[in-house]
Amino acid sequence: MKPDMFKQPVSIFVGLGFPAEVRSVMDAYRHLVEWPASLRDAAHSVALKTCKAALRGEIEAETARALFAAFAEKHDLLALENNVIAASRLSGDRDPRVR
Repeated sequence: MKPDMFKQPVSIFVGLGFPAEVRSVMDAYRHLVEWPASLRDAAHSVALKTCKAALRGEIEAETARALFAAFAEKHDLLALENNVIAASRLSGDRDPRVR
């Protein structure tokens, strides 16, 4: 495994709400660099600096993952909960007791 790969990807919403998996420090870095300047805040700054440090090999990729995930959560970008909601809706549609 490459040193910048995450053990578990971070699922986020991009563009018009499409889910994407961020699998590495470089992926996270790219998303952060593309984040609109007008929306950048302290969470963005910390996540970006952490990704840069991880790319230089100064810190572990999982540290960068954690801070990127915190940034994504703060900005309501995490897609994990929605997958669970969608799955529960599908199972409810198939349950004959639910009408």
